[in-house]
Amino acid sequence: MGIKLIADSGATKCEWCLLCNGKKKIIFTQGISPYFLKQEQIVLLLQNELLPKLKDAVVEQVFYYGTGLSNLNNVKIIKASLKMLFPKAKIEANTDLLGAARALCGHKKGIACILGTGCNSGYFNGKKIAKNSPGLGYVLGDEGSGAYLGKKVVQYYLYNTYDEELMARFTKHFNTNATEILENVYKKPLANRYLASFAIFLAENRGHYMIENIIEDGLNDFFFNHL
Repeated sequence: MGIKLIADSGATKCEWCLLCNGKKKIIFTQGISPYFLKQEQIVLLLQNELLPKLKDAVVEQVFYYGTGLSNLNNVKIIKASLKMLFPKAKIEANTDLLGAARALCGHKKGIACILGTGCNSGYFNGKKIAKNSPGLGYVLGDEGSGAYLGKKVVQYYLYNTYDEELMARFTKHFNTNATEILENVYKKPLANRYLASFAIFLAENRGHYMIENIIEDGLNDFFFNHL
């Protein structure tokens, strides 16, 4: 059996599984979104974070499921990047949603959803995604996602919506200010990851009515728009 490499990538992190002689090795790298990273950036990222952990493994097949691959140009970018790293390997690149559907449904019909840094959902007919409700990215949509919820967390802080208790907790946890937040969102790369990093505040403060409102509103927005 040849050595296989399977990837499941969102915008923030990517999980790789190396299959060799019946054994599995799990590797994590930064996420890869061809909407935000150029081909040379993807190659450099994987050279630094993936290849050293593969050691001397000669990969013969790569199965890559990732965000942004409903766009054929992005598929080409991913395939070209992987081909530079694994020139002799057979490479397949599909959407992260298809990967989720195959893992969830096998060969049966069903609805698969992804809520990560972004969001995605679709109807799986047992072979392919037959109908898809795109997330549209963190600027236009991605309802219910980490970036969407993180944006709400930040908005509540910047608008002074939180009560004194939550304002104090936010300040203590993130040690930031409006200037720094706006700088990261509007001037620095990967603002979607940055916004999603604030979503942890929701998990840490469950039970507070403001937190519950943000979570409920975000999930309702996801269900209303995508299911």
